[in-house]
Amino acid sequence: MSLIKTDDQIEAMARAGRLLAACHREIAKRIAPGVTTLEIDAWVEAFLKRHDATPEQKGYMGYPYATCASVNEVICHGMPANDPLEKGDIVTIDMVVNLDGWLADSAWTYGVGPLSPVARSLMKTTHDALQAGIRKAIPGNRVGHISHTIQTLAEKKGFSVVRQFIGHGIGRRIHEEPPVPHFGPPNSGKILKAGMVITIEPMLTTGSWQAVIDKDSWTARTRDGSLSAQYEHTVAITSNGPRILTDQNS
Repeated sequence: MSLIKTDDQIEAMARAGRLLAACHREIAKRIAPGVTTLEIDAWVEAFLKRHDATPEQKGYMGYPYATCASVNEVICHGMPANDPLEKGDIVTIDMVVNLDGWLADSAWTYGVGPLSPVARSLMKTTHDALQAGIRKAIPGNRVGHISHTIQTLAEKKGFSVVRQFIGHGIGRRIHEEPPVPHFGPPNSGKILKAGMVITIEPMLTTGSWQAVIDKDSWTARTRDGSLSAQYEHTVAITSNGPRILTDQNS
């Protein structure tokens, strides 16, 4: 499939993105001590079904759930579980929505009750890094302008950027070209062109950026047990600047 999407195709992805954003707004009301990520997962699947959409990652390469749920030191691809969330936890809920064959992808980190100052700072910096990266998603820039901006902001605040997992193009498939790292030199990667649609999804940690994978072959956690947060949007490159297709405020 072409890297360049038509206006109609981007609008179809925007419809999926609006549904995904609405789902995240509802999740924010449900995250609380005592709730399990398995309960959140079941709610998400039912929500999407009510809106004639499907969770794209369910069944993808054998993944069994509608969402990924990554708690505390889990970086990404955590499996929903029956363990109740506790005060002070942070949990990232990541999902890909398929609406009429077009996809949108977004992850969000939620705090469970009162958080430590370190956890709050990590979450704020990760979200700030996402927003800074999005501002570089304009025609004529390279992917590396996004990457370098995110890494510079994160490391200036004392956090590390995970290297093993990166953003990507998206459309009718979850992973399309181009790859979108969150680290590296500014003049690297593909030149961004109007019509491209990508995910920007920085994962930051309070310690080492290195990850280890659990025996389930999915769950990625920090090697040193440090906290990790992630925020992700699906973004269209347009001649008028970046268009966030999964904006929760739209």
